[in-house]
Amino acid sequence: MSPRNAVKDQKQRMERKVQILDAAMQVIARRGLSATKISDIAATAGLSVGNVYKYFASKDEIFIALVESAQREYRAFVEEAQQKTLPPLQKLYWYTEQWLNNKNGWAHTIILQHARTSETIPEQVKQAVTGRFQDNLGPMAEIIAEGQREGIFMPGDSRELALIYVALMEGLSLHDIPGIQEITAVTPEKAIQMLLVKK
Repeated sequence: MSPRNAVKDQKQRMERKVQILDAAMQVIARRGLSATKISDIAATAGLSVGNVYKYFASKDEIFIALVESAQREYRAFVEEAQQKTLPPLQKLYWYTEQWLNNKNGWAHTIILQHARTSETIPEQVKQAVTGRFQDNLGPMAEIIAEGQREGIFMPGDSRELALIYVALMEGLSLHDIPGIQEITAVTPEKAIQMLLVKK
């Protein structure tokens, strides 16, 4: 096999894995892990069950890959916000606007909470998820600390405030599930108010 074909095959393999994980996210978030079958994931992905098994050995392997992928995506997202050449208030505004417009935020939130709390998830997986979650607070804490140094964000432990803000975003996403939207008028300005120093 030529190097070009090997690269093409690797790219197609990665694309198929993403296709399976996207389908798994939608199915598992709505049905729960225990009620989801490989055949449900395959049908949602538009693939045969055998094709899914070419990429993942089990439903549990899919779930673990899904959790890791969601946490990597979030890390890239929050680092992008932190690294923008903008004042901290505009960084937080960008982060909040992107989060509120993320149509899969609800599914990521449900899946990550399941990974951290379900008795069916192995302890080492829970610990890894919790460790990545705590690590992923770092860039948001930096944005908040930067705003605190400029006197625009309220004083306090920046990691604790980051946790509160991320929890707010997660909570809001759970009230914006497609088909059951309960909140329609949340804006970045309204969300950011909780961190601003009161004038």
